Amino acid sequence: MKNIKAVLGLAAFAAVAGTTLVAPSVFAWGDSANGRPTYTNDQINNGAIDDKIVLNSISDNPTVGNELYFVQVREDGTEDLWKPSEITVEDGKTYEIRMYVHNNNRKGTEMVAKDVFAKFIVPTSSAKELSVNGVLSASNATPNKVWDDVVLKGNSNFHLTYVSGSAKIENKTAISGTKLADSIVGNGVTLGYDSLNGDLPGCYGYSAFVGIKVKVTYDYDFSVEKKVRVIGGEKNWFDQVYAKIGDTVEYKISYKNTSSVSEKNVVILEKLGSNLEYVKGSTKLYNSNNKEGVAISSDNLTTSGIGIGDYAAGTNATITFRAVVKNNNFGCGADNVLRSWSQGYIGKNDTMKQDYADVLVHPACPENTTPETPTPTPVTPETPAKQTTTTVTVLPETGAGSIAAGVLGAGSLVTSAGAYLTSRKKRF
Repeated sequence: MKNIKAVLGLAAFAAVAGTTLVAPSVFAWGDSANGRPTYTNDQINNGAIDDKIVLNSISDNPTVGNELYFVQVREDGTEDLWKPSEITVEDGKTYEIRMYVHNNNRKGTEMVAKDVFAKFIVPTSSAKELSVNGVLSASNATPNKVWDDVVLKGNSNFHLTYVSGSAKIENKTAISGTKLADSIVGNGVTLGYDSLNGDLPGCYGYSAFVGIKVKVTYDYDFSVEKKVRVIGGEKNWFDQVYAKIGDTVEYKISYKNTSSVSEKNVVILEKLGSNLEYVKGSTKLYNSNNKEGVAISSDNLTTSGIGIGDYAAGTNATITFRAVVKNNNFGCGADNVLRSWSQGYIGKNDTMKQDYADVLVHPACPENTTPETPTPTPVTPETPAKQTTTTVTVLPETGAGSIAAGVLGAGSLVTSAGAYLTSRKKRF
């Protein structure tokens, strides 16, 4: 259960005012009155709040229990019980988070909450524990703003991604199931009973649930490096090499787990550049279990990718494969840059890192002979002048990183969906 006392007073007020609070648990439940009273159903039925609008303050609600904990979570696609406090999350899974909306006054349409407004705050930071906060307000309620949260816990740092289009409202009217604007995450949206006009009558029959979905992505730390060499040439590996049409080149992809935790289901995908043809059956995997290398039976490296197993902290693997240089659209007299990318993926998530290597091809231009101009009188033809054409050819883009010929990239481009700020400001 959440610690009620720990979140009242200055900590709760700071959340409303926009003060940065580091620990995720400090938000929990709270309100703009710095601590609202709760009421039992008997007290409500005996007129305890007949003269005012109160949001989410019944302690023995038969549906959700204590309404102070009105934000709940469960794994998406399951019939699991909703959890009002915290949940342990898994990499790549999606979770439903819902907010209960209830005008506690018993007088129905005689006591309507006005300008009812809701929003979720989904953190953009990365941590082993993240809180998603739900905020509910009405202009004539006492207090006019209330909030609660759920804590998501993982065994490694992770971040959350709101699932676009997942927000909806459910109640007992025709608008049940209506999708809400994605602005519910951040700015918020207006709610209502039989329309989204901001009006919510009192009592249980007018209550609603508002929900969103978030995806969990573990932030794995690893590296991907790519090198290339020409078969029959130097034995060393390079970021870029010159090759001729018809040459076979060999690529080396190096993966390393640079984190402190095990990384499962590592996948390597090759985005082979244009004018390079993968040599079937050429892929090999080297790791601690296969120091001499083992041939990979499938040729999926350049299509759907290949799984290379699980790797403990600090361990690594190497994948090699070959390709033949083809001439489909080369220009002469310039460097044609054949860029290909290697991408590494971890588990079920979107964490990806990549690196590239270049093969440069510089075909010579053929000699052009200027033809004679026929004349009635035979003459000795002049010696034709040699003409050299310098052409910069743009190759068609392939995959993640083909580049216009004649433009050489320096270094490597490494991207990761798991790169997030480690701190954030919450503003209710």
